[in-house]
Amino acid sequence: MQKNLRPSGLGPQLGDPLPASRASAETLALMRLRRSTPADCLNDPGPDEPTLASILTIAARAPDHRRVTPFRFVVFEGDARIRFGGVLREAFIAREPDADEKKIACEQRRFLRAPVVVAVISKVDRNHRTPEWEQILTAGAACQNMLIAASAEGFAAQWITEWYAYDARVLAALGLDRNERVAGYIYIGSAKADPKERARPVMAQIVTRF
Repeated sequence: MQKNLRPSGLGPQLGDPLPASRASAETLALMRLRRSTPADCLNDPGPDEPTLASILTIAARAPDHRRVTPFRFVVFEGDARIRFGGVLREAFIAREPDADEKKIACEQRRFLRAPVVVAVISKVDRNHRTPEWEQILTAGAACQNMLIAASAEGFAAQWITEWYAYDARVLAALGLDRNERVAGYIYIGSAKADPKERARPVMAQIVTRF
């Protein structure tokens, strides 16, 4: 049975006036230094229940044209990660029947790399007048919001897909319907070591003016 997360109690109420902008040097510093931590480099502890609820609430505040909410979250914690490992094991054996037990066991342990894993499900409503592409972009924005919120709460995280975001057996176990896809799995925990900076785009190569 899926555990219900308590509301965080944070955030404005419907109709509250909100500032159009809020200058924050701390936010700019976080964004300039934000770096994903590989799932293999994560460890306990992960966010507690109220903190995770806050992270998910912030993730859901993604830009959403016409408020269609084209995403949902599936949370894996504790023994749920082990149970889902059984799904990954069987799906991987079906994909790679000649794989040895060492490789199979590695795939089975995927969700044990972090104390919390959140599957972000892209949930397109093709009958809605908001274009499908815009709905997909909103799910991606929710993933990015989750990474930033996790970092601001003091946790390391990584957004990845890997083969089990596309495997039909895994998607069936997640209960996805035909209009749903995995936008990403967000692994959240504590970093074993600080990640190193990676190459970034050369701004002159990606910025033009019309």
